[in-house]
Amino acid sequence: MPAADRISAYGAALHAALRGRHTLAPLIEQDATLTVGDAYAISLDFLARRLAEGEKVVGKKIGATSKAVQDMLGVHQPDFGFLTDWMWITGDIDIAGKALIAPRAEAEIAFFLKSALNGPGITAEDVLAATACIAPCFEIVDSRIRDWNIGIVDTVADNASCGVFVIGDERIDPQGLDLPALHVSVTKNGAPLSEGVGAAVQGHPAQAVAWLANTLGAHGVTLDAGDVILSGSLVPLAPAVAGDRFEMTLRDGARPIGRCVANFV
Repeated sequence: MPAADRISAYGAALHAALRGRHTLAPLIEQDATLTVGDAYAISLDFLARRLAEGEKVVGKKIGATSKAVQDMLGVHQPDFGFLTDWMWITGDIDIAGKALIAPRAEAEIAFFLKSALNGPGITAEDVLAATACIAPCFEIVDSRIRDWNIGIVDTVADNASCGVFVIGDERIDPQGLDLPALHVSVTKNGAPLSEGVGAAVQGHPAQAVAWLANTLGAHGVTLDAGDVILSGSLVPLAPAVAGDRFEMTLRDGARPIGRCVANFV
């Protein structure tokens, strides 16, 4: 099959899996010659099909930034995906309505950009200068690949295994905060689940965003003013089913500065 046709076929298959709420055999098993570059091309084809249906890009996400998540998924380099307005949840998370198959919750710090970042050469300091505010966030990752049997090619092609996301109400000025030292605690159904710190994502959440800006720059894509950027999970992923309620609290030292809830129905 010609390269362009192969990319289109896998993009169409992932789009059908999303809309039909079903899984596929790992793409790398279907075609062992697929590269990470191919996977990003498939991801863009997958995205284009969603945009053609009326979705709008509202930001980007970084995946597999922390060692805990890399070890869990067997993926040992970061990746990126796109966020659309359809994925942004402002109330309960309707698992069936959002076509989630095997969702997992991860606690993150979201960045709201006030100016664009165009790599290469972007630093963590550039990211902070371009950031209007940060907020606590749950990304709900999901996989259109059967049984979460993914490597880097499969997760990249599948929009970095993104499902939906929820952002807490607080908008926090990052200036003066020690972002690597920010502490997150997560509960599931009222019971303590996990804890982490900002340093879990590449040593500094803003450094993770800088990596994204520089990586996207190599693909001719910018981080734009108004974008929401999910900077990567601070804690291990946790499976979710209908009826589960996750809460995260973000703290600067002992001081709570933000809270986010992911309630699944």
